[in-house]
Amino acid sequence: MSGSDLPAKLADVVDDFGAVTERERLQLLLEFSEGLPELPERYAEHPELLEPVPECQSPVFVITELEDADDATPALARTVRVFATAPREAPTTRGFAGILVEGLDGLPAAELLAVPDDVSDRLGLARAVSPLRLRGMAGMLGRIKRQVRERATA
Repeated sequence: MSGSDLPAKLADVVDDFGAVTERERLQLLLEFSEGLPELPERYAEHPELLEPVPECQSPVFVITELEDADDATPALARTVRVFATAPREAPTTRGFAGILVEGLDGLPAAELLAVPDDVSDRLGLARAVSPLRLRGMAGMLGRIKRQVRERATA
């Protein structure tokens, strides 16, 4: 479980998971679940603007934004904002969303797009969490990256 090729915030998360026992990893995932920020009002009042993540067993929704910059700033250098929502009754899925929001929000678009697709595998949860749930996290990351690619080329 190495995070050396990850952005600093996401590498720190992977390192935190790697530094504890399997049982403690589940507790850490629960902490990320509890730490998932609420959606900004503009999305909380308009959930139809968020994209569903059907790979997740629970209803999870994500949306990204590229922050405004002057015309001289290339799209891939612009800062990405990442927002997600997942039900409190689905702490595993919500925890994965919390990890991605914490690890990806605020990155330049190019750095976010370079994040390896196997992040969920690096958390060391393969024996504690079903493969279906890990695929759900990969689905979240895939949708976030696709949205950023589309916004950066628009």
